[in-house]
Amino acid sequence: MAVTLRLPLLSPPLLPFSDQNANPQRQPHLHKRPRRSCSRRDAIILTSLVLPAISLAPPWSAAATDSPEKEKAHVSSRKPFLNGIANTKSWSQYIGDGFSIRVPPLFDDIMEPEDYNGGLTYYGDKAKPKPFAARFASPDRSEIVSVVIKPSNQLKITFLEAADITDLGSIKEAAKIFVPGGASLYSARAIKVKAEEKFKTYYFYEFGIDKQHVALVAAINSGKAYIAGATAPEMNWENDGVKLRSSAISLSVV
Repeated sequence: MAVTLRLPLLSPPLLPFSDQNANPQRQPHLHKRPRRSCSRRDAIILTSLVLPAISLAPPWSAAATDSPEKEKAHVSSRKPFLNGIANTKSWSQYIGDGFSIRVPPLFDDIMEPEDYNGGLTYYGDKAKPKPFAARFASPDRSEIVSVVIKPSNQLKITFLEAADITDLGSIKEAAKIFVPGGASLYSARAIKVKAEEKFKTYYFYEFGIDKQHVALVAAINSGKAYIAGATAPEMNWENDGVKLRSSAISLSVV
C-alpha cells in the first residue's frame, strides 16, 4: 500500500542554519553531553539499520504462520502510523552528507568528534567506516535517533546502481533486508514524497525486538541507502512514540 505525501508534511526542503558560516554537520543548539555506554541498544540499532535479516518470513505471506517462532516476523493490530505523526517544522534540522533529519526537542548530539572526520587518518590512509552518519539521544540516553548510510549493493547484491528504494524490491520484499528475524512487525508502508517535480519513495517499518520499539525509514539515492531509525524501550513508546516516529519519518535525502 503506497501513501502519497507532499514534502512539506514530512520535512521542508533543506534549509541552511541561521549562521551561514556554521559547520553544517553540527547543530549549534544541540548541546553535547557525556556519552554513556549503551552497547545492547547499539547492537539492536545496528542490526535493524545495517544488517540484513536472516530467515525472515514476510508477514504478508501465508507461510509466516507456519514458520518457526524465531524465524518469523509477527504482525500486530496497531493503529496506522499516519494517525501518529507530529509536525516537526519547529524542530532543529540536522543536515548531513546527502540527507537531513529533524531532531526531537531536548535530544543531544552524541556523535564523537572522530565520527566527523573525512574518512582519512592522519597518515592519509582510509579510515575505518563509521557505523553512524548522525546520532542523537534523549537526556537520559534511553531513546536514540540514528542515521546510517550504506552502499545499496551491500544490502542487495547487484551490478546496477540503485536509484530508488524500489530497486531493492517491494515493501514486502525489502522487509527481509530492514526488519530483523524474530521481530514483531507492527506497520509497513511505502511513502511517496514529491520533491523537485518528481516522487521519491521511502519505506517505513515499525517493529519491536528485545523489548525495544523501532521506527525505521529507508530511502536510496545515487547508489547509497539512507536509513533512519528511532528506538526506545517498549514501555516508553506509548508516551514518546509519536515524537520518535516523526523524527524517523522526517528523513529527507537529496
